[in-house]
Amino acid sequence: MKVLITGSSGGIGRAIAARFLTAGHEVVGLDRSPAALTDARYTHYRLDIRDDDRLPEIPGVQVLINCAGTQNEEDIDINLKALIRVTERYGVQENIRSVLHIGSASGHTGSEFPAYCASKGGVIAYTKNVALRIARFGATCNSLDPGGVRTSLNDCVMNDPALWAQIMAETPLRRWAAPEEIAEWAYFLTVTNTFCTGQSIVVDGGESINYRFVWKD
Repeated sequence: MKVLITGSSGGIGRAIAARFLTAGHEVVGLDRSPAALTDARYTHYRLDIRDDDRLPEIPGVQVLINCAGTQNEEDIDINLKALIRVTERYGVQENIRSVLHIGSASGHTGSEFPAYCASKGGVIAYTKNVALRIARFGATCNSLDPGGVRTSLNDCVMNDPALWAQIMAETPLRRWAAPEEIAEWAYFLTVTNTFCTGQSIVVDGGESINYRFVWKD
């Protein structure tokens, strides 16, 4: 299948792109950073997804995965508004088979930075909207909402022993997910799954059970 992934150069997005390439799919990546993957089936566009004028023509997208996101950097513009524009351009069309938004457990609990929570909460509502509109194509749309994931974005707390101990105390499984674990969920929800739609799946090791957010001052 032809898979379009935003935020494909790092963290969860890179892991998802690698997972699809390993399975033999054609992958197109959009990211502000240079390509992090080298594969004959991978095409990379270096751009800011907020810039409508730079979004390329990519016909025949069958799977769209919105992974591009930020924290405390125009969260609503990037995490929600740009996600909507990308989805309307590439996801709501007759070739689509699956759309997946990478959200956050914080969109359910509200236990993080205000604009970030608002942006991810908006993704939950928009997921249902898209699911209703692409159902006529036999396609699904869900959001995958992780808790803590071991990426460079979270180095400031992962490398602080005191804060890390607090975070682990709030996480029943006593660990955070690897990006590759989230990639497996993404693959399942977009390729294996053909019937679950309009849902927001929280994958957080039980963190949201406690509703207490710990971060560095």
